[in-house]
Amino acid sequence: AVQIPFTGEDVLHLNNGVGYETVYGDMIAQAMRALTNEMEVEIATQAKNSASRAFGTAGTTPFASNFNEVAEIRQILVDNGMPPNDGQVSLVLNTLAGTNLRQLASLQSVNQAGNDTLLRQGTLLDLQGLAVRESAQVQAHTKGAGTGYDFNEDPALGETTITLDGGTVNTTGIKAGDVVTFAGDSNKYVVNTGLTATSGDIVISSPGLRVDNASGHEMTIGDSYTANMAFHRRAIELAVRAPAVPEGGDNADDAITVQDPNSGIVYEVRFYKGYRKAMIEVAVAFGVKAWKGDFIATLLG
Repeated sequence: AVQIPFTGEDVLHLNNGVGYETVYGDMIAQAMRALTNEMEVEIATQAKNSASRAFGTAGTTPFASNFNEVAEIRQILVDNGMPPNDGQVSLVLNTLAGTNLRQLASLQSVNQAGNDTLLRQGTLLDLQGLAVRESAQVQAHTKGAGTGYDFNEDPALGETTITLDGGTVNTTGIKAGDVVTFAGDSNKYVVNTGLTATSGDIVISSPGLRVDNASGHEMTIGDSYTANMAFHRRAIELAVRAPAVPEGGDNADDAITVQDPNSGIVYEVRFYKGYRKAMIEVAVAFGVKAWKGDFIATLLG
């Protein structure tokens, strides 16, 4: 929730200028943006920690010279069984990756891009079946400091629970969101459930290991990265509603539910009166769940 307090003197001051109604309307809009940013952070964090595999170089912003990474990240999702042609697949980039993409001459050139939308409006175009979007809430991941972990057994192809031993924790061990590789396997797997002991299990998402491996082969934790995310719409769920109030209501003088016509997100705006002051509250209750990690992949930046 975001609270917006006004005293009687505040209202008087504002009405001598642009007007109280103009200012509090703008503040309500800003409160909704702030709450939306919180939701985006939760969604981005869930996606980062629930992804199946990753592509790219940690610490290097993609699209420096071309957009080949789009095809690579799409391949991961298609290999995992995701339906690629139903118009529900997104690639959400941070602003650095978005800037690189906008600077590619092939996308700015009207005769190659097919229109002047990117050149004139700066709107990122869909690429290879992925709806390309941008968010300042794309999450940076700091790698776990664990070292020396090895397979404790011969894991089967498709295994998602990996038993490790021989590790040195170094305080943080293996963290959810870490991108790991195994000796003899070039795939970059994303850890969904980490480990803060010298031995035990980590969990990666379905479809699991793509290569048969052997006991004693070492695991390596990749470098820290920015988690640009590709995912199918049905892989992640955001549930929103107005916050509950007690039976019989509370001290609010008025309340209204507002729905964003674009996203469908619902906010509640409540008005409370006090001694020579009033408060407007904008609030939403929400939860996020990544249901299907094999339909989520990370484009490292």
